[in-house]
Amino acid sequence: MIPSEEYMLGLVGHKFPGGNRTIDRWENYLLTDCTTSPQLEDGLAHPIALFHIPIQGVQTSIAELFDLGRVKETGSVGLDGYDWEFFKPLREEIEYRCEGEIVEVERRFTDAGKIYDRFVFSIELFDEDGEPVAKATSYWRLRRGKVER
Repeated sequence: MIPSEEYMLGLVGHKFPGGNRTIDRWENYLLTDCTTSPQLEDGLAHPIALFHIPIQGVQTSIAELFDLGRVKETGSVGLDGYDWEFFKPLREEIEYRCEGEIVEVERRFTDAGKIYDRFVFSIELFDEDGEPVAKATSYWRLRRGKVER
């Protein structure tokens, strides 16, 4: 069953619980290695960490995001893009405070008459002084199937 447009639009402003997350040295090593990049020096974390660190940092998961968007019942997810902003270097072994929310939902239709919801969430990471370090915004396409209009 396709979730109502009212339900989906009502998700805008939904705040994630928030919390803290540290990028462990071993984790950064493996993330960097899987990109076939050389290891970074001086405790710098590979930017690819922003795919999952923010989500875990706000105490949620991909499965919970799917539940919010009611994806399990109605279709699949496509990645329309992501935007990573760095205000300071991202580092290993630093505990970051993470806050985020759903910032946009829009019901759309393809030319073929299929429905999808544009689902955008943004998560910020702050250092121990409360200064912003990074912001990760993800743009998802929640595919719903064909509907009669």
